[in-house]
Amino acid sequence: MKEDFYKYQAQTTSHPLAMEISHAKGSYIYDTSGKRHLDFVAGVSACTLGHCHPRVVSAIKTQTEKYLHVMVYGEYIQAPTVQLVKLLSENLPESLNTTYLVNSGTEAVEGALKLARRATGRTQFLYANHAYHGNTMGSMSVMGFEERKNAFKPLLPDCFPVNFNDEADLQKITSETAAILLETIQGGAGFIQPEHDYLKKVRQRCDETGTLLILDEIQPGFGRTGKLFAFEHFGIVPDILVMGKGMGGGLPIGAFTASHQVMKLLQENPKLGHITTFGGNPVIASAALVTLQELTETDIIKETLQKEKLFRKLLKHPLIKEVRGKGLMLAAIMETPEIASEVILACKDRGLILFWLLFEGRAIRITPPLTISNDEITEGCKILQDVLNNIQSY
Repeated sequence: MKEDFYKYQAQTTSHPLAMEISHAKGSYIYDTSGKRHLDFVAGVSACTLGHCHPRVVSAIKTQTEKYLHVMVYGEYIQAPTVQLVKLLSENLPESLNTTYLVNSGTEAVEGALKLARRATGRTQFLYANHAYHGNTMGSMSVMGFEERKNAFKPLLPDCFPVNFNDEADLQKITSETAAILLETIQGGAGFIQPEHDYLKKVRQRCDETGTLLILDEIQPGFGRTGKLFAFEHFGIVPDILVMGKGMGGGLPIGAFTASHQVMKLLQENPKLGHITTFGGNPVIASAALVTLQELTETDIIKETLQKEKLFRKLLKHPLIKEVRGKGLMLAAIMETPEIASEVILACKDRGLILFWLLFEGRAIRITPPLTISNDEITEGCKILQDVLNNIQSY
């Protein structure tokens, strides 16, 4: 299987972890040798309720026995799809009431950019340095990492960077700007939170200039930061909300949400302003619906902040310079990228799954399922501490 993996499956790097998976359940992934691995990554923040959550699996099975794909997005009424977008609306601010379902976070970003141009008649986009919004051509155009973009240029024109948390840069938002796209909490940059009412100041400047504020909640959304969406921590509401990753309970999905008035602009001039074949797929919508129900009907989100406190209590070591992030979107920052990589790989050998961040090489990603138990947190942090102690003794 490993030989076929390298021979036939396209690779993203020359050194994938290449763990051969047998099955996964709860907070653990099992390889084909029978070894158990405690998962502190959750599919890069995607498996919100852990692996094979019974409610998610049941919903998938039930829907597969009714119907799978029946028609391109938006033509037929499919109960799980309608129920999902209705429940989203009921848990979002009044102005965010209409949702377009797509297949991934990066497709949601593409749709949001198109909608912003359509709504404003403007072409300019602003984005943050060190931002990551996906890897399609439009999303790359608003990626704040030039080395990763250069090989694929030219990208979209009229896209310009600002510095996250830099109030002076907000003057770059003008009457020429269609939208500014920001991660509510920067992910690949190292789990950087907005400071000093930064997002409120962005919102104010957008209102002054008629610019739309697009917030990317692909990673921090769906309870990961201790609120259903991270923008709720900061006292503002975006014009367009982008989501994905943890939305689907482990299945691929994305969405962008705006007001009905704005979203209906995709219906005319031209018709079919944004289309997708598999967006709103009933099986995936069923998984996303029960994921959202589980988050809103239980104390899982509230408990996330208590679990953050436990992590912060246990993640104390001379080699850990700081712990960034909020809720269960955490990053332990090492002194060097080399130490971070050594820790991640050593923990893998010890049965603890950690991972890297895209742009901050010193970071160790800690984004476990929101359902992780306190005992599992303690178990994983002990492994991490033991590995750090061995590195410290070199």
